[in-house]
Amino acid sequence: MAGVIREILPPDSALAWLAIRELRPVWDDETAWVRQVDAVLRPGGYRLVGAFEDGTPHAVAAAGFRTGENLPWGRYLYVDDLSTLPEARGRGNAGAVLAWLDAEAALLGCGELHLDSGVQLARRDAHSLYLGSGYAITAHHFGRPVSGA
Repeated sequence: MAGVIREILPPDSALAWLAIRELRPVWDDETAWVRQVDAVLRPGGYRLVGAFEDGTPHAVAAAGFRTGENLPWGRYLYVDDLSTLPEARGRGNAGAVLAWLDAEAALLGCGELHLDSGVQLARRDAHSLYLGSGYAITAHHFGRPVSGA
């Protein structure tokens, strides 16, 4: 059974760190991660939402997201990060977070929701969740490092 879903606002950003760290292990320092989220990402529109189960002070699942506008999608909500702690997987938390994001997108006047997901075999359960939640594979995403960077 999924926990309570709520937005995580400063100064409580650290409540999402454990869950997001599962997806973004390069961020192994909580203080540095909170500083990045609150000082760099939030001013650009990044927001956090989490699932909280009874007895856990931190989110067991969390998503970082933002809204934007572009020519192909119009106004959209983009999910940058969505992750669940291993011990909380399979209890509906990520699906409940996705449902919250869908409702938030509607409130914000967005016509579409988007996210990217790696293609590794370890992401199979995440892909099943996205497909089962009405997402479709609509494109190949390409990227590369900047020359000289």
